[in-house]
Amino acid sequence: MSRSANPVRGEATLCLSEQVILLRPSFAALVAAEEELGPLFALVERAAAGQLRLSELVALFWHCRYDAPVDLNREAFAEALTACGLATTTPALKSLLGQILAGQ
Repeated sequence: MSRSANPVRGEATLCLSEQVILLRPSFAALVAAEEELGPLFALVERAAAGQLRLSELVALFWHCRYDAPVDLNREAFAEALTACGLATTTPALKSLLGQILAGQ
């Protein structure tokens, strides 16, 4: 199921090969990301300093995925994200980081 992102909810879309994945930074998703990555504010600071690791990017997107195909595991997700190139992830990353800072 592919849906359009709702910017009011802080959602973003991520295009991976032939799939469009909706990213929704819900409270539960951000808590799960924070449990794995540590404080989200520190993650934002690392991103702003150009120090965000690929593994951190994958983890943030993985926890915020909303309508990804059920057969897409994390390893395949990471491979698809890498194959698309980091430049294609920038708009979605910017949206999620902005939502982390701004909240609702």
